[in-house]
Order: sequence, then structure tokens, then C-alpha cells
Amino acid sequence: MINKIVEIVKEASLILKEGYYKNKDVNFKGKKDLVTKYDVAVENFLKERLSQEFKEFNIIAEESDNSNIEFNDSIIIDPIDGTTNFVNQVPHTCISLGVYKNKKPFIGVVYNPILDELYTAQVGQGAYLNGEKLEVSKENDFQKALLSTGFPYTSGTCEDDLNDVIKKIKDILPKCQDIRRLGSAAIDLCYVAKGTYEGYYEMNLKAWDVSAGLIILQEAGGKVSNIDGNEYTLFEDKYIVASNNHIHEDLIKNLNL
Repeated sequence: MINKIVEIVKEASLILKEGYYKNKDVNFKGKKDLVTKYDVAVENFLKERLSQEFKEFNIIAEESDNSNIEFNDSIIIDPIDGTTNFVNQVPHTCISLGVYKNKKPFIGVVYNPILDELYTAQVGQGAYLNGEKLEVSKENDFQKALLSTGFPYTSGTCEDDLNDVIKKIKDILPKCQDIRRLGSAAIDLCYVAKGTYEGYYEMNLKAWDVSAGLIILQEAGGKVSNIDGNEYTLFEDKYIVASNNHIHEDLIKNLNL
């Protein structure tokens, strides 16, 4: 199954790559939440091909009406994660696709065609970047940890969310090596998986933002939880917290100061 998914994702990525270098008509789903015709085109391509190949799975996708779709045996699609990067030709943008069986993680694929980085994982079989096995960082000193985060679209409309984001940065930044903000949750999780970052956290994400990346990270030896340190639930938790496992307790503690 994973080989066929990779094949389909790479075909869809040609649409993304074509659009990346063109001027784009941009629409807004919210004050800061962008969507382009390429998001829709990639999604439609993936839905058509995947539904033909894997009829036993339903499909949950960012730009679709998912109100009548039950999360069970599901393929969760983000056609372009990092749409703002895509629009502005910042090369951290990707297709993200997570496969779940009986609501449990099964396969994760994240592909950035601009940098030609293909991250793949299947539960119990490890995680890979372009065929090379991934392993999280061994760093266990929080002061030496490089972290990443993101800013929620609600930061433009919800003062409570904006204040929470700023407070957490003020609390954590003096205690770690530094914080990065690339603008793609899927890629951030993959960067923890390959040891570039020791940890990552973000609020108000959707299932399609993280469904693939968290599988890749866990298969690379990392850990994912909610902000209380409990199991992260795709469609329920406000915060996702991810790490190399070694700094997880410190990250949770500092996020809750």
C-alpha cells in the first residue's frame, strides 16, 4: 500500500510544483487562512486516485466537506501544507497524507517536491527520508534543544490565543537553544523525526496538518502527546507536543508554566 501511495503522491506533486513557480490567485478561508486553486487541484487528484485504489478507506481532506465522513479506516489528506509558504515561494511546503486503520496510525507520507524530500513511515517498520532510515536526536539537555512552533490562524482574531502563543515563547525561549517557525506542521514533525529539532509544539491544528507527520516521528523514536502529556487525539486536542522523547517532560513542564 505504501508504495502505491508514494507513487500517487509524487504524481500529485507535479501540480504543486507547477503552481509553486507561477503567480497565484489567492482566496481567504479566514483572516489569515489561504487557499489556492492548486490546493483544490492537488486534493481532487489525490481523492480520485486514492478512492480508486483503496476503496475500503474513506477520505478526509482539508478542502472538502467532511461533515458526513466517519473517522475510522481513513486516509487524511492535506494537499498543500504550508500554503502561505507555497504562495510566497518559501520552499517549506508539502503534501501530507496519513492512513489510519480503525482510528489507529498505519502509514504516513510527507513529500516536499520543492526540496525533493520524501518522508515515509509504516507502523512497526521505521521512518525514512528518501530511503534513508530516520532517528530522532539523542540530545537530553533542554537548554541545548532546538525547538519549532507555529502561529495559529486565530492569532489574527482571538486575543486569548495570541496571548497564549506569546506567553509560551517568553517562557520557553530563555530555557532552550532557540525556536524556529517554518510554517508547515507536517515538515516540523518530520524535522523532529530526522533530528534537526528536539521538539515542536503548536495550537489549533487540524487532523490533516499532523496525521502523517506524527506517524513518521513516532516511527523515528519520537514522542507525541497533548499539552498535559497524555495521548494526543487527532480531532480533539488543542495543542500537539512532539519531541525526541528525551526532552519531552521538560517541554511539557515549560509549556505549562
